[in-house]
Amino acid sequence: MNQEIARAPAAEMSPARRVELVISTLLRVGVAVSLTVVVVGTILSFVHHPEYVSEAGALAHLTQPGAAFPHTLAQVWAGLREGRGQAVVVVGVLLLIATPVLRVAASIVGFIYQRDRTYVVITSVVLALLLLSFWLGRAE
Repeated sequence: MNQEIARAPAAEMSPARRVELVISTLLRVGVAVSLTVVVVGTILSFVHHPEYVSEAGALAHLTQPGAAFPHTLAQVWAGLREGRGQAVVVVGVLLLIATPVLRVAASIVGFIYQRDRTYVVITSVVLALLLLSFWLGRAE
């Protein structure tokens, strides 16, 4: 049944089904891209620091909470410019965090497309709460 729906031309699909497919694709691509970025960052870290493989102390330093990874966007940006693997890993994690937020934003667009005002309002409130939680989470 699902294979028949997936094979149906876009013109024959309902607007709701098209929105579902876009959101599903967004989630899959977001997770795949973030995983790829994290793996690339991990490989880059081990290439630049081969002692992580051979020395337990160096690896312990890497895995201590807050030890080697950038904690602010400015630090992440600086780490990316320097080619630091830890900064690349952080970007991958940020992409993973952003994926469900983008899904909520895509849902709003889908509900607007479907002219479902109730769900536009509800989903907009959810998105606002998500963004507010990120903003409040910045404060220490």
